[in-house]
This record gives sequence, structure tokens and C-alpha cells, in this order.
Amino acid sequence: MTLGQLQDRSVSARPLHGTVADVMDAAGPQVWYDMTVEVALSVMAAARAEHLVVCDEDARCVGLVTQARLTAVRDSSRYTDRLRLGDITDDSKPFVSPLTTREEAEDAVPFGPLGLVSVVEHGSALGVLALSR
Repeated sequence: MTLGQLQDRSVSARPLHGTVADVMDAAGPQVWYDMTVEVALSVMAAARAEHLVVCDEDARCVGLVTQARLTAVRDSSRYTDRLRLGDITDDSKPFVSPLTTREEAEDAVPFGPLGLVSVVEHGSALGVLALSR
């Protein structure tokens, strides 16, 4: 498990047009999909992160989870201490290329409950894009 470097990108520094790479935020902490929900919440708290990038055994990005999602799962009736991130990660994998324009990304990716989409190249998470819809 590796923790990604966080970058500060102010909203005023973001161009109105360009590629996703111009407007994405740092990927944030990356964790393995076999990590338990409870451990993931601890990692998230320690990193002061709002989301985690979930990776498979080959270190390929398979999705994102937010603190709200993890907390809801932990508080649900189906929760057990054996529940893993791979069990709750959305399989739809909405990913975009860093070369995609922001407009194309927002048109192509269904807006889900996260409001975030992974920016991925060759399976590696480069960042996240917050959708503005």
C-alpha cells in the first residue's frame, strides 16, 4: 500500500478549457481492494483524505470509495468485520484518460453518487476529477 502525494490546486488556477490532466486533483491515498472497511476508515482518517483509490493485486485502479460510503456500509445491517473494499467498490469503474477534455469527461461519465471520477492511464490512477454537474 502506498500513499499518494497530495497536491494543492486552487480553483482560480484551473483553466476553463483543456484536458482532464489540467484540472484533476491528486489521486490521494491508494489502498488494496482486500483491505477491510474498518482499516480503510483508519487510513482515511490518518491521511485526512475524503476518498481512497482502490487498487487490485496488480496495483491497477478498480474504483474509489468515500468516507461517507465506508461509514454507511459500516453502519448497515450487512456489515461484518470481514467485509473488504472489493466487496463494496462499484464495478462500473468510471475512468477517464488524462487527455480527455473536461467537457468530454462530464458528457461521457454518468454522474454517480461520488461526484468523482478516476483519471487513469494504463491502469494506474493519476488523479481524480470532481464532476461539476
